[in-house]
Amino acid sequence: MVGVGYRLVLVLTTVPVSNSDEATFGLAALHIAQGREQPIFLYGQRYMGTLESYLAAPLLAVTGPSWPALRLPVLALYALFLWLIHRLTRRVGSPWFATVVVGLLALGSERVVRDQVTAVGGRPEVKVAVLAMLLVVVALARGTVRHRALAVGGFGLLAGAALWSDWLITPYLAVAGLALVWTLRRELLGWAGPLLVVGFAVGLAPMIRDNLVAPPGQDSLSVLRRVSGETGAVPPVSQRVGGGLLEGVPLAAGLCPVDGCARWQAWFGLLYPVLLVVAATLAGLAYRRASGRHDRVGPVVHLTLLAGAALTLLAYVRSPLAATDPLGNARYLSVLQLSLPAVLWPLWVAARAARRGTAGVAGRVAGAAATAVLGALAAGSLVVTVLFATSGAAPGRTEERQARELADTVRAAGLREVYGEYWTCNRLVFNTAEEVVCGVVDGSLHPGQNRYPAYWWRLARAQRPGYVLAADAPADRRLRELLGDRAGAALLAEVGGFRVYHPPEPLRPWR
Repeated sequence: MVGVGYRLVLVLTTVPVSNSDEATFGLAALHIAQGREQPIFLYGQRYMGTLESYLAAPLLAVTGPSWPALRLPVLALYALFLWLIHRLTRRVGSPWFATVVVGLLALGSERVVRDQVTAVGGRPEVKVAVLAMLLVVVALARGTVRHRALAVGGFGLLAGAALWSDWLITPYLAVAGLALVWTLRRELLGWAGPLLVVGFAVGLAPMIRDNLVAPPGQDSLSVLRRVSGETGAVPPVSQRVGGGLLEGVPLAAGLCPVDGCARWQAWFGLLYPVLLVVAATLAGLAYRRASGRHDRVGPVVHLTLLAGAALTLLAYVRSPLAATDPLGNARYLSVLQLSLPAVLWPLWVAARAARRGTAGVAGRVAGAAATAVLGALAAGSLVVTVLFATSGAAPGRTEERQARELADTVRAAGLREVYGEYWTCNRLVFNTAEEVVCGVVDGSLHPGQNRYPAYWWRLARAQRPGYVLAADAPADRRLRELLGDRAGAALLAEVGGFRVYHPPEPLRPWR
């Protein structure tokens, strides 16, 4: 409850700060609420589902554009995530260990909290789906579910919906599917098999429908290949692995502030692959000692979570971005939270054995070391969380206030169509409830990444559009160069690091 309450306060104060990516989900939710659109993917993409927009649409229908209303469904998904991971950890671990895991997940640096409460697509809901799927596997293996075939159909439905929502969860879905096959074995040849396929197809139906009508080369697989394709020189493996382990893993674990990890904070990244190997060995031994699916499902779930983490890390370090921009891309490792119970289980076992006095000298030494690691993990996460909650959130609150002031200034100036940069446009549109629409331009004032083309076409018809640009940014300097002596007269206001212009004549340099 403390973790949810902490995040609720942040949600109500719009911390972490909003941005145009989140605003795009908000605009989609607003359009759904108004009955104008039924988007399958985020505007301008064909690979990230809009489930978060559909969840927020009923709230926005009541409140209108509101950042807290947009984020409340995501917060509810986080609360459900905590409940499900506690249940799963109790069933394949122990009650006290489940409490420790939830306690760690209740803490949250800015990087961690941003993935848990902001509507940026995919990750909150897919983590819930994977946990629910694994609980189905446990229930099937232990015979605690009555309608087994229907449970398998629900497993498929969750898998399909998760894949539609965010393709980054694919490694976990693959290994969870293998766990289901291990559990059911021959049952899949009966009604369970067709129901699994039907459930998966229903969950994936939005993606299937869109891909059937997509133009050539615009289907999801083609788009993903282009997005994931390597361009330019690929950094050496050592740099990619270093960025993934020394920056990505500690950031995803909540041990570092959002601006990066100090050297001493990278210890968990170095330890992480070791823990994966030790945990997998321990789970393998437990599987061999157990007999029957009832007792073996715990080690199988542990191996599933460990394999999901290993495959996710492997996919991440294959990307050049792991080396070139580890800070900006550590969000792709947020799904590693799913594997926390399995990764930390060896530490818990060693610490518990030492505490009970059932281990020898070597065991007591290992137990003391394991206790120290768990303590360091908790202390490090707590310190970063407190720093963010007390002082780290202040700049975001200031930026959010300035964004609202900018929206009020643009409306008060009578502007209804403006050009701006990507990180300005959709945020401005959402903050003004679409009273102002914005077309995206790049640093040279040529068309940029316009996720919702209708805004750009409306700007094309505007008789005298304005400009909202970050002060002294390339786009601002280019505009002032084109305006020349008229720049001073065209400048209406400067607000929070932005300049609002209204040139006397339409200015579209790309024409």
